[in-house]
Amino acid sequence: MTSCHITEEPIKKIAIFGGTHGNELTGVFLVKHWLENDAEIQRSGLEVKPFITNPRAVKKCTRYIDCDLNRVFDLENLGKKMSEDLPYEVKRAQEINHLFGPKNSEDSYDIIFDLHNTTSNMGCTLILEDSRNDFLIQMFHYIKTSLAPLPCYVYLIEHPSLQYATTRSVAKYPVGIEVGPQPQGVLRADILDQMRKMIKHALDFIYQFNEGKEFPPCAIEVYKIMEKVDYPRNENGEIAAIIHPNLQDQDWKPLHPGDPTFVTLDGKTILLGGNCTVYPVFVNEAAYYEKKEAFAKTTKVTLNAKSICSSGKE
Repeated sequence: MTSCHITEEPIKKIAIFGGTHGNELTGVFLVKHWLENDAEIQRSGLEVKPFITNPRAVKKCTRYIDCDLNRVFDLENLGKKMSEDLPYEVKRAQEINHLFGPKNSEDSYDIIFDLHNTTSNMGCTLILEDSRNDFLIQMFHYIKTSLAPLPCYVYLIEHPSLQYATTRSVAKYPVGIEVGPQPQGVLRADILDQMRKMIKHALDFIYQFNEGKEFPPCAIEVYKIMEKVDYPRNENGEIAAIIHPNLQDQDWKPLHPGDPTFVTLDGKTILLGGNCTVYPVFVNEAAYYEKKEAFAKTTKVTLNAKSICSSGKE
């Protein structure tokens, strides 16, 4: 008998999504490569399916056609009656839910890795949706350890109002992978190499888990979302100040009350308010101008996971 926290079943079905946003090219490029030659992502006993999630947006090299695919996987949109009037991405979400779900069901894929790029200086980032998920905390710990000394950050988006219905949330274990900085519509070899390594280590972890390896208790440091900060705006709702040079490219670095955050065109500096140190992420992200988000404030939290092993091997 082992002392580990036993999961019921080994992992069987995995999908790797690229092109959820059609102008984030690393995931598009890797998934297209793996559709032609999947040798590097296959592991014994696993079904690993690469998939282009938003092909029309990929073809146009744009984030989306009608609306953000990575925000419409709520049960209301997934349950809408199919019609010509539905936005393309809502129709596509229903197709993806049919292929890889249904969401919140026993039949859904075990894991979906959703590959993204950011224009922000966030390096290798894993996005976690559930702070109580021992399996994913263990996986993220393994990926972080395997990538070292290259930093890998964990962004926890668990929040009563700020958490959103992601494409990957169809799976039992959703994993967001975000690597930057990379401009939209551009490929960088260093960013591609980092994302490729993250997927490799994740698949290695799953294979070892299925083979019966016990992973002892572990802890990881994560950055939990607190709030999103908009740009200062004038009475017409237009941006009135831009990210201050001291904040630009300083994702994950401590930002203290009184530190410069924005600067106006006439040179006025706007300082961070509040009474606590925060850690900014998605600083000056290009795709978030339309979402009125200059950066997100996070706080550092430590998550602990119990030991885990698969019940699949005796």
